[in-house]
Amino acid sequence: MVDFDVFACVDWSGAAVARPPGLAVAWCEPGRRAPVLLRPDKGWSRIGVLDWLQRHAAGGTRMLVGLDLSPALPFADAGAYFPGQEESPADAPALWAMIDRLCAHEPHLAASSFPLRDRLRDHFRNRDQTGSAFGGGAGRFRMVEHRQRLAGVSPVSCFNLVGAAQVGKSSLTGMRMLHRLERAIPVWPFDPVPAKGPLVVEIYTSIAARAGGMRKGLSKVRDPQTLDAVLSALDSDPHRPLDKYDDHSTDAILTAAWLRKVAHDPALWRPAGLTDEIARTEGWTFGAR
Repeated sequence: MVDFDVFACVDWSGAAVARPPGLAVAWCEPGRRAPVLLRPDKGWSRIGVLDWLQRHAAGGTRMLVGLDLSPALPFADAGAYFPGQEESPADAPALWAMIDRLCAHEPHLAASSFPLRDRLRDHFRNRDQTGSAFGGGAGRFRMVEHRQRLAGVSPVSCFNLVGAAQVGKSSLTGMRMLHRLERAIPVWPFDPVPAKGPLVVEIYTSIAARAGGMRKGLSKVRDPQTLDAVLSALDSDPHRPLDKYDDHSTDAILTAAWLRKVAHDPALWRPAGLTDEIARTEGWTFGAR
């Protein structure tokens, strides 16, 4: 495996505003020093995160970046992202390009219009309706999300755009960013692990929190004592005090520490169930077994 010089976590947001308050970035270097938050003066924007990643790509930083979003929609269960639609993309990069093209008129890498299009809305659960192709119950899931559910964590379908736990909006905006990266940074497992330079992986902060000792049903950290306890379990020193202990900041900090602790585990790069087809169409959450 590649030895990384930096470990970073981006807690993403799908809010259709210029600078979503839920965007947070933390990073750390090898060793035990706690991750620190990176905070631009005016706060993060999605374009700002994209620019930050592109600068590290240009500089060749050996950085492992965890993005808290789903990089693709379910495919394997129906053999397509949008069954019955001729324009349904054949793989994840084509899906990213489709979303970015259809949402090019939306500023800030937003993607609010995508699930409202006539031939796509039936696949999503929106505030106004549950589409006929959404699927029963909680909707369609990627193969890795089925694994996560069996492991006791609770992913939400990317086709669900309703509720506090929904991840669809953030994932759609994230796919626009992945397309804009133009493969300047490889995205695992769609791309192989590079010998140098940065690499992006999908992360699920609940997996990191569970590894840090948080019990099922309590995956959010909102006070300094709990954050330090989780960091200690992840072989990290106590953190630098924060102005505010919100979910986004603490998720970014503890997940960056978790990435540093587990990145050299070969088993996490070769999980059971990750076939070539899954790697091409759906991707995989780093740390899911």
